[in-house]
Amino acid sequence: MSSKDGALRVGVVGCGAFGRNHARVYRDLHKDTSQNVEFVGVADCDSAQARTIATEFGTQAFRTPDELIAAGVQAVSVAVPTVSHLEVASKLLENGVDVLIEKPLATSVAEADELIALARKHRRVAQAGHLERFNPAVRATVPLLKQPMFFEVHRLSVFTPRSLDVDVILDLMIHDLDVVLSFVKSPVKEIRAVGLPILSKKVDIANVRMEFDSGCVANFTASRVSTERIRKLRFFQPHQYISIDYSRQDVLVLTVDEGASAEADPFNPASVTAGAFAGITPFKPKVEQQEPLRSELTSFLRAVHERSTPEVTLEDGRRALAVATQVVDTIAEHSRRANLLQLTQAET
Repeated sequence: MSSKDGALRVGVVGCGAFGRNHARVYRDLHKDTSQNVEFVGVADCDSAQARTIATEFGTQAFRTPDELIAAGVQAVSVAVPTVSHLEVASKLLENGVDVLIEKPLATSVAEADELIALARKHRRVAQAGHLERFNPAVRATVPLLKQPMFFEVHRLSVFTPRSLDVDVILDLMIHDLDVVLSFVKSPVKEIRAVGLPILSKKVDIANVRMEFDSGCVANFTASRVSTERIRKLRFFQPHQYISIDYSRQDVLVLTVDEGASAEADPFNPASVTAGAFAGITPFKPKVEQQEPLRSELTSFLRAVHERSTPEVTLEDGRRALAVATQVVDTIAEHSRRANLLQLTQAET
């Protein structure tokens, strides 16, 4: 069912923090006549919360996905807790609704495979909600990729009682795992990892060293118990260093002149010109500042309109989930070897 003017009828299932943001953007797209979008409503098993979000963003409240389906919704953001992704998304896909499923895609690779099979069976557009792919800084970096060989990635947040049903790997680090996997495009060869629960019963801080078949190495640090908020990804490729600041939507590129004399001293103060070292050229590619979530949802709805493959597929979400699961397992094994589980249990 579509509206009389042919507008795409959209909705949200799940009215937590993520769902509220999706509802806000859909409301804005509904108001933008160039988008041809009708915001049908939001659904949540917590009826009071659904009504609160619906009132805030001028739409209807429903209690179940079935009610949203009955209202004629065509495309839905699934923003329920991860444990319910398969149940909710399956119901929508089986009823001919296209879906964007928030990260992580599912609780296991097996569940991700079920979702992929269902989307194919019912010929639905299905997108994985990896938001950082739509960060303008990440998009500006993609054309610069040549042969990334070393990454340093930091994602630190202050503690909030949100998403404590999963480890910091599936909560925060999975963003960076997905971006690095999309940059490197090589199978993971080896993972070493350590992590600790600090303020919750799940791992709250973790450090990971990952090596790829290509020879690339990536170091990831993720924490949800930090005193500051940091979102940065830095990497080296032949003759070049690139730094991405997700929060500032900023990219810095330093390129080494391949023709510079091997005997030249780039750190000689006399060679410094305009704040740059001799033989090193700084460059800041143009970054169009915009909200990643709006870009993500606009991209999703474009794929729905065009019946095309979304920019971030369920297969992409599965790949990130598979690597994240390996990281979680590696941390658990390290904890067993170091007797960290016994120490944690003794303290509690």
